[in-house]
Amino acid sequence: MTMPIPMTSFFLKTMLQVTDWSWMMEFLKGMVKPVAATAVVFLAVALSFYMKLGLQLEMLVAILRAFIQLSIIGFVLQFIFNQDNAGWILLAYLFMVSVAGYTAGERAKHVPRGKYVAGASILTGTAVTMFVLVALSVFPFTPRYIIPVAGMMVGNSMTVTGVTMKRLRDDIKTQMNLVETALALGATPRQATHEQVKRSLILALSPVVDNTKTVGLISLPGAMTGLIMGGASPLEAIQLQIVVMNMMIGAATVSSIMATYLCWPAFFTKAYQLETKVFSA
Repeated sequence: MTMPIPMTSFFLKTMLQVTDWSWMMEFLKGMVKPVAATAVVFLAVALSFYMKLGLQLEMLVAILRAFIQLSIIGFVLQFIFNQDNAGWILLAYLFMVSVAGYTAGERAKHVPRGKYVAGASILTGTAVTMFVLVALSVFPFTPRYIIPVAGMMVGNSMTVTGVTMKRLRDDIKTQMNLVETALALGATPRQATHEQVKRSLILALSPVVDNTKTVGLISLPGAMTGLIMGGASPLEAIQLQIVVMNMMIGAATVSSIMATYLCWPAFFTKAYQLETKVFSA
């Protein structure tokens, strides 16, 4: 049995009123400039072809992946921002930490259970930092603030943690004789690897510290640039950027130090001897 024509028209009109697609039209209009900006990518592809670098396909795949990934995450964030539910914040945060832990663990692939160590370290560093910021009312606990801020901290901590784990394992491998001598003289694993831990932390954290020291002098950071291009005053932009730089250092330091502590059980036996199979590769 078919629905009468007037009833059908009323139904369609009601659906169109309930479903507001104006945001989709705005999104499509806004994509004109990003699509136009791909011209510089084709310039890079042409130069790669001319110089016989062989990076043309990789460049195209990279920009296509970035387009798809950012579009998807944009729709996801739009959905989460409209929910006003703390559960979605935690879900998004744990997803970011999981991906970051996997990526950092891949960098330190010779560290046993490296992905779990990296994930736990990143989770600890970013969660502690985020808790302090929320407790001090620097950011409200809403998706619009917490998810972008957490993403910046997780991404930075991921890089630092991966470098720390890889460098610590490589340094101990290079200086196994010194570490074993210290252990034989009664040193604990922490005492025996103090210098290696110190070097790995300095190496991993130095870029973060150097970037903080030169921020605004060499380049304008992403958060500050985005605010200025969005219409905010430079004075408002620097206030947020100062907070961002502070939280980057805090989260990265806690994450990297936690990673060194969590690596020790895999590097040593219960008898306080080096686990040689970890350093054989």
